[in-house]
Order: sequence, then structure tokens, then C-alpha cells
Amino acid sequence: MFGVPDSVQACLFDLDGVLTRTAAVHAAAWRQMFDEFLRARADRTGEPFVPFDPARDYSDYVDGRPREDGTRSFLASRGIDLPEGAPGDPPGTPTVHGLSERKNELVLHRMAEDGVEVFEGSVEYVRAVRGAGLRTAVVSSSANTAQVLDAAGLADLFDARVDGLVAGRLGLAGKPAPDTYLAGAKALGVLPERAAVFEDALAGVAAGRAGGFAVVIGVDRVGHRRELLEHGADLVVDDLVELLEHE
Repeated sequence: MFGVPDSVQACLFDLDGVLTRTAAVHAAAWRQMFDEFLRARADRTGEPFVPFDPARDYSDYVDGRPREDGTRSFLASRGIDLPEGAPGDPPGTPTVHGLSERKNELVLHRMAEDGVEVFEGSVEYVRAVRGAGLRTAVVSSSANTAQVLDAAGLADLFDARVDGLVAGRLGLAGKPAPDTYLAGAKALGVLPERAAVFEDALAGVAAGRAGGFAVVIGVDRVGHRRELLEHGADLVVDDLVELLEHE
């Protein structure tokens, strides 16, 4: 049922791009932050300014990863080595933590102005699996997961939450490592082979595949179906409601 094996007892959902329409907000914030940094660097060094690509760069280097990991990954792709800095660095400081804080500042500002939209088909799917007795959890790299769930009115739909704050507290590696999804399954009291993963990010489907989960379902919001399959998705849908239409 629900597009997952009958043995599945729990469903683990990514947040941005699967449940909420915040992936575009994150992509825009990453673009603004990196372009500010890259333009200032070009002015200082005389190197050409090559802007952040909100499609390819977002998908390849930052989507689904913890914030600092995304910053490091993109900078490495440009051959840029910055100091790590510290969590207290002011937003925009030319360190990994400073740039990451600037990105978070931009995301929070955009969400405060525009609110949080949900994918109604995905919410319908979550309600359906819960109605059938399956346990549910959100597994997100975002440190703002609790605020987003509250703003979207979704907090009561999940039995557990493993987010960026939990991962930091427990010392869990971020996606594409499977650690956060494994922690989500543990929080629900199920083995990975009894749980399904729902992801829109390449790093996320890779994490689900690495964790040995029963099934990894990719959600294609931006036209990268082939890449989701290549990174470990067993099945790719445009929206989770499609999995109900075949019941």
C-alpha cells in the first residue's frame, strides 16, 4: 500500500521540497549569499565574477546538506578555501560559519515575509499513512525545521523530528551519509528495512540508499528524475499524492 512494501511500518520524510515549498526559498538565499561573496571577491582579486547557478550548483553542492557542509561543498567546487570560523561569526563574515549564517539570515527573512507554503498532495499522503497506522518522522538538515513545521501547521503529523539541531547535538554526519535517517528510524522504534524514505534531494536519496531502507522514493520538483534514480531512488514521482492514486 501507499507505494511502499507491505513490510514498511514507518515513513521518513525530508522537509524542504517534499512537504513544504521552501526549497525555492533556500535556493534563492544560497544564490544571494554566494553572489554577494563572489562579487566582493572578484572586485578584490580582479578575477571574473561567476554567479551561483540556482539550478545546477544548488542541486549538486548544497541541496539536502547541512548548512555548513553546503557552504564548504560549493566553495570547494570553485577552488576557494576559507577559514572555518566559529558558530558566533557575524553573518557575511568570510568564513564557512559566517557565510552559512548569512544564508540562514536570508532564509528566515524571506519566510517571515512570505510565510510557508505546503505541498497539499504530500500532506494528504502523510495523513493517509498515519491513518493506516504507520509512524512518521521528519528528517531534515535544516536547523529551522521546528519553526517551519509550526508555521505550516504540520507539527502534529509527525511522531519524531531529526533536524540540524538534533544532528549537531548527537554528532550525526549530514546527508549523503545515512546517519540522520538511521536516527529517525531509531526514534520511531523501527529497523531501517521496515522504513521508507521520501526525498527530493540527490544527497537525500543517496542517504536513504546507504542506510539500507526498504524503499527510497524520490520526489522530482525540478526535473532531475534521472539523477534521483542514479543516486539511489527506487521510484520517482512528481508528488506523493500519485502514490495514493494507485491505491
